[in-house]
Amino acid sequence: MKYPSFKDLILFENDDFIVVNKPPFVASLDERGGSGEVNILRLAKQYSPDAQVCHRLDKETSGAIIIAKHPEAYRSVAIQFEKRRIQKFYHAIVDGQFVFDNLFVDLPILNDGNKNVTIDRKEGKRAETYFNSITQYRHYTLVECKPITGRMHQIRIHLATQRAAIVGDVMYRGKPVFLSSIKKGYRLSKDEEEQPIMKRFALHARQIIFKGLDDQEINIEAPYPKDFATLIKLLDKFDK
Repeated sequence: MKYPSFKDLILFENDDFIVVNKPPFVASLDERGGSGEVNILRLAKQYSPDAQVCHRLDKETSGAIIIAKHPEAYRSVAIQFEKRRIQKFYHAIVDGQFVFDNLFVDLPILNDGNKNVTIDRKEGKRAETYFNSITQYRHYTLVECKPITGRMHQIRIHLATQRAAIVGDVMYRGKPVFLSSIKKGYRLSKDEEEQPIMKRFALHARQIIFKGLDDQEINIEAPYPKDFATLIKLLDKFDK
């Protein structure tokens, strides 16, 4: 896999913070067992030696991540996260037509390790997400997700509880999108095996809002990566 230049990922930078647009399939931090793979933290440290990643995204998820350039900046963001003052907005493409109008999902999540999470009303930790439909297609919906808490897989599992699994999210029964399922008359050649339009689940951290050390609001929007933009373009063309 070809890794992008860190500079090309930067959406915002000042003396205290960098916000980058994380590409899909790049981990946020060193993964357990230290595979030595390139990740956002390693790239950031090469660019700014004291850099710390302030929060993480799943490896397949793309989008905005805050990086602190020094300990005071890291502390500031950690406190904002703890007090739930940071606003995060994600975009997801889900299987099916849904009209979410500020739908509030409040279902506790239990993380039993090994990247396995379940809804557990007794043992789970509080997890809250708001959902709003942005665009409805014939077979799919583009949804804005606003998590209030930051549990592992929170958006993915909360959407699955609404029978609105994110496309391509096999773990939560999301099916990939094939061009043949939306384009009438689409034919493959005899020996060709059709590939999904996106080779991951369709989740992107679209926007993040936090306060700088001067108490001024920093509001950053992350453009869609190529695969997400392509899927939306094809849905606009063939599934409206």
